[in-house]
Amino acid sequence: MHSDVVASRSADPRDSRESRSESRSESRNGSSPNLDAVSLAIIEQLQEDGRRPYAAIGKAVGLSEAAVRQRVQKLLDQGVMQIVAVTDPLTVGFRRQAMVGIHVEGDVESVADALSAMSECEYVVMTAGSFDLMVEIVCEDDDHLLEVINRRIRAIPGVRSTESFVYLKLKKQTYMWGTR
Repeated sequence: MHSDVVASRSADPRDSRESRSESRSESRNGSSPNLDAVSLAIIEQLQEDGRRPYAAIGKAVGLSEAAVRQRVQKLLDQGVMQIVAVTDPLTVGFRRQAMVGIHVEGDVESVADALSAMSECEYVVMTAGSFDLMVEIVCEDDDHLLEVINRRIRAIPGVRSTESFVYLKLKKQTYMWGTR
């Protein structure tokens, strides 16, 4: 796998649907784009190598280059995936990463929405565990991390408490879970 360009977990969800003839999958906003086997195979090809030419993907999945280009654009437009450069933040000037567990009083979704609007929050998930939310933060340095947590996250209405897990070293980061 080329880890620099992959289908990303941080795709921006959009509310649209594919045709009813396609068979399965679910987007993050609750609507079902119902991806068929060919769309799933295209996604897997891009997870292996996000720079793979459409002609090569077409050969692997049995479509023309133009048909693959059209399907990829539809998947991007629907928010099913993104094709992005994935880096180790430490190597490109962001010296501090942390996972922050957040306890919320009241509406968890409104807090999640506020966190999602923050550029430093790369990953925001609602959980059913010790925390109501888990947020991955990428910052330039410790001062930046402190400012984000202390002045911005803790200032969001409904945030009761936070617990930070500072990353010391990134050992694995892949998006090769395939499709189902």
